[in-house]
Amino acid sequence: MVLFDREMRLPTGAELPSSDDTPVDNENQNFLPNLLLFLLKFHWRQRNDWFFGVDMAVYHTTGVSHLVPIVPDGFLSLGVERFKGDALRLSYVLWEENNIPPIFALEIVSQTYGGEYDKKIEIYARLGVLYYVIYNPYYWRRDQHQPFEVYRLVNGEYEQQIGEPFWMPEVGLGIGRGRYSDGERQLEVLYWFDEGGTRYLTAEELVAQYRDRFGELPQ
Repeated sequence: MVLFDREMRLPTGAELPSSDDTPVDNENQNFLPNLLLFLLKFHWRQRNDWFFGVDMAVYHTTGVSHLVPIVPDGFLSLGVERFKGDALRLSYVLWEENNIPPIFALEIVSQTYGGEYDKKIEIYARLGVLYYVIYNPYYWRRDQHQPFEVYRLVNGEYEQQIGEPFWMPEVGLGIGRGRYSDGERQLEVLYWFDEGGTRYLTAEELVAQYRDRFGELPQ
């Protein structure tokens, strides 16, 4: 862990870069984390103690510099404010979040290898991210890994977990793969699941269920 002079002033989120202007290189890296976000926005709509970031810089003081962030494809923090006042976060700055690190981080492997199995796993371990998920549907053979892997931090090191969907009791969510209907196409995506292994339905699926049972929605 890097030690900082107590007298040094850490910059605010407004002063830190909120984007490196590097585009994602496949659609999964945009769509899948956003699907997880919108599932939480629907199913956890009564809660205000969580934040899910998508392709957002996480600034911390455990690396080479507090000015160099890690940027997960998706991450979840618990015990923080859903919204910080009337403004949206530009980035996730640990020293402005009571030093609460994400409890869950997601990386989606792309054609250009991004260090998901080595460099990033070391950073997330130092940061204290309890669960780290690597989704690699296209390049897992190249990387000699499985398409879907869940790691849990144990005594400062990640241990690969078994089971899918995998229940994360400290998070109160399970994570796993499932099918998503996009018009006439069936896509493999990631979903949240409950402890019994039942996946969280999208708002569209719940509306369709209601219509099947009761007809049109009430006005």
